[in-house]
Amino acid sequence: MGVFASTEESDSTGHEQVVFCQDKQSGLKAIIGIYSTALGPALGGTRFYPYASEAEALHDVLELSRGMAYKNALAGLDLGGGKAVIWGDPEKDKSESLLRAYGRFVQSLGGRYYTACDVGTYVADMDVVARETNFVTGRSVEHGGAGDSSVLTAWGVFQGMRAAAEHIWGSPTLAGRRVGVAGLGKVGKHLTAHLIEDGASVVATDVSERAVQWVRANYPQVDLVDDAAAMVAADIDVYAPCALGGALDDDTVPVLRAKIVTGAANNQLAHPGIEKQLADRGILYTPDYVVNAGGVIQVADEIEGFNFERAKLRATRIYDTTREILQLAEAEGVPPAVAADRLAERRMAEIGRLRTIHLR
Repeated sequence: MGVFASTEESDSTGHEQVVFCQDKQSGLKAIIGIYSTALGPALGGTRFYPYASEAEALHDVLELSRGMAYKNALAGLDLGGGKAVIWGDPEKDKSESLLRAYGRFVQSLGGRYYTACDVGTYVADMDVVARETNFVTGRSVEHGGAGDSSVLTAWGVFQGMRAAAEHIWGSPTLAGRRVGVAGLGKVGKHLTAHLIEDGASVVATDVSERAVQWVRANYPQVDLVDDAAAMVAADIDVYAPCALGGALDDDTVPVLRAKIVTGAANNQLAHPGIEKQLADRGILYTPDYVVNAGGVIQVADEIEGFNFERAKLRATRIYDTTREILQLAEAEGVPPAVAADRLAERRMAEIGRLRTIHLR
C-alpha cells in the first residue's frame, strides 16, 4: 500500500491533512481529506465515483471535507470535518478486498477520521469497511448501526424548509405551497412524503426511470416534469435540489421562480457569488450544509451507541438553527450562507480554543 500522488493544492485550503491511498492489487485509489479536528475527530462519508481525473477527485474531497467541518459545527456535534473519495466506478470496481484495503487506511489514521456512506457507498459497504477499522459509522442495524441515514437527512431538510417558510410567509408549514423536488433518490422520496403529509403539492423530476415509476406508484398526485431545467422555470414556491451539487448556477438563478431554495444536495452553489445573486432576486437560500445535516447527526449518534429518538430530536433542532441563521442574516444584512459560515467558524474557534487547556 502506498501514496499514488501528491499535490500542493491543499496548501491554500487550510486542510490539516490530506492522505492519498493506493492498493494496486485491489485497485483502490482513495483520498482522505481532514479539514479540521478543532471540535473532535473528523467525520464525513466516503464517495465512490468515476472522476475524470485525479485533480477532479482531489478538488471534490477538499470541498466536501471543508463543508463537513461547517456542517458538523452547526449541527452541534463534537466532531470535525473530513471526507473521502474512492476514484473508480462503484458498479465495476467495488470489491471486498478494495473496501477492506480502504478500511485499513482509515484505521491507520488512528481515529482522526470516521467514515460513513456517501454517493456510491452503502450501509453494506460500511459493514465491510468495518472489518478493518473501528472508525466507521453508518453501519447496518444488524451490526449495531443506524441503518439508512437518508431518513433523518430528509427530516432535517423538511425542518429547514419549515423555518424558511415561517421566515417568508409567517407560518412554519408548507401547506398550500408548491414544492419542486429535483431528485427522487432515498432522501427525495422521504422528503416528498413529509411534504405531502404537511399539505404541500409536489412537482418532481429524476433522471432515473425507476425513481419516476416509484413516485407514480406511491404518490400519483405528484406532478412530474422532464428535468431540473423545466422545474426551475415552473411555477413553484420552493425549490429542493436533492441530487448532485452545483444546482444553483448562472443559468439557473435568473429563471428560478421559487421564493425559497431548501434541498438535500451538497455544494448547491456552483461558485462564490451565487448566494448574492439569489439574495438580489429576493430568493431565500437556506445553506445546504445546515439543512441536510440530519444524516450526519444520525450516523454520529452511532459513536455513542445509536438511539433513533435521540438522533431525531437533534435533527429536529435544524429548524431552530435555520431560524437563528435567517435572523442573523437579516440583522447583519448578509446572505444566509455568509451568516451560517460565521456561526460555524465562531463555534469552531470558541470550542477549539479549549484544546489549549492542558490536561494531564
